[in-house]
Amino acid sequence: MNTTTVSLPPTLELNIDLTDEQFFQLCQNNRDLKFERTASGELIIMPPTGSSTSDRNADLTYQLRAWSRENNLGKSFDSSGGFKLLNGAERSPDASWVKMERWNALSEAEKERFAPLCPDFVVELMSPSDSLEKTRAKMREYMENGARLGWLINRGQQQVEIYRPNREVEILQSPKTLSGEDVLPGFVLYLVEIW
Repeated sequence: MNTTTVSLPPTLELNIDLTDEQFFQLCQNNRDLKFERTASGELIIMPPTGSSTSDRNADLTYQLRAWSRENNLGKSFDSSGGFKLLNGAERSPDASWVKMERWNALSEAEKERFAPLCPDFVVELMSPSDSLEKTRAKMREYMENGARLGWLINRGQQQVEIYRPNREVEILQSPKTLSGEDVLPGFVLYLVEIW
């Protein structure tokens, strides 16, 4: 197998007019790259995270998955899971969760592609190279497209921004835990390993 190495800036945004099928095939054919697409059709190639951020993201995903398996109220996803939002964007939160009724309403074909829905719960864990304003814009986009709870975890500032529909963003400084509230009943995220 021949491989090609491409050197790209930390985040590359391109305007390419792709159909949903073409975008899906692009992602399948380039599994070593992580793509997102904005509602306006901009293609974003995301770099891999550093090892430290990846370790923390694995812990976050592990905690969410353990809770999800224990109660079977929905499905949890890691950062490689893509979702087709109502506004047309394809996004991949660092961790997310979908209520079981919504997941079961999808066809098997829809589950095999980028699920055509916005997760009920989303988390973005910032890495040092992430733009705070762009990450905040993503969080607002999730809320506008149906997310019921979102956490933006800013390790550099040890802050968490909590997003809820039709409410002001709540900012917590160095919390030890986060509650899943009524969206993820009984879920508590322990942040000691994530900070």
